Amino acid sequence: MVEPLRPRALVTGATRGIGRATALALAGAGFDVAIAGRTLVEGAGTIAPRVSEDEASDQTVLPVQGSLQATAAEVEALGARCLPVQMDLAQRTSVVEAVALVHAEWQALDLVVNNGFVHLPQQRFLDLTEDALVRTWQGNFYHQLLLTHEVLAPMLERGRGTIVNMASSSATNDPPAGPGDGGWGLAYAASKAAFGRIAGSINAEFGGQGVRAFNVDPGFVVTESAVARGGADAIASSGGYPSADPAASGQVIAWLATSPEAERFLGKTIWAPKLAADLASKADG
Repeated sequence: MVEPLRPRALVTGATRGIGRATALALAGAGFDVAIAGRTLVEGAGTIAPRVSEDEASDQTVLPVQGSLQATAAEVEALGARCLPVQMDLAQRTSVVEAVALVHAEWQALDLVVNNGFVHLPQQRFLDLTEDALVRTWQGNFYHQLLLTHEVLAPMLERGRGTIVNMASSSATNDPPAGPGDGGWGLAYAASKAAFGRIAGSINAEFGGQGVRAFNVDPGFVVTESAVARGGADAIASSGGYPSADPAASGQVIAWLATSPEAERFLGKTIWAPKLAADLASKADG
């Protein structure tokens, strides 16, 4: 007897944090998971500082935990297949080649989670440079759009597929302070605002063809990257943003991809901590 194929997902930014938690949640929910990120092996991860202070700081890199290798081992320990794919959202060619590799190995995907984003030092308003704006826009919007475009056609051919985009409160809320003082920069917030419009366009054009898209806001998650960059405590205290559990987003995304009840969240930005709590309460009840 031939075993039925498990559904297949791609999670970007899965070396650590929300992406890693999502990959594990999906593996536990019965998915095989392709994971994409920059860091292939443990110990090689680096991250840019949170804030750009001067030209020298823009070249600084900080060590950070997490890797595709480590996440893949955890996914496979849950009985799922895992396909690690090195990808850099800052590089157009890297994005196209990564999606092509996943399709070559696994054909069409049932679920894509656009979780990754470019980690650039955030600049204060009067320090913004054209280069920083362009690079932030490319990595957080244009190359995300490109990746989504690449995975969409095979989904439409099959007549089914789910796309989940990790939204950010910075796209809709004013920062409580400037970068480095408990807030965030304009370049990042503007790129996430643009990114947040992708799901609605997909639903408007392709909702009747079996493809649906959701925006999920994970809340303020203190990931390994946030710890390495520092400044998370200042954001939490200045803006009233309590730390959220990255596992909540993974649980919500697994539910969105498998439950017929998820349709009611189309066109809304889903607050992952609340929905995860609601789902847990319903399960307990």
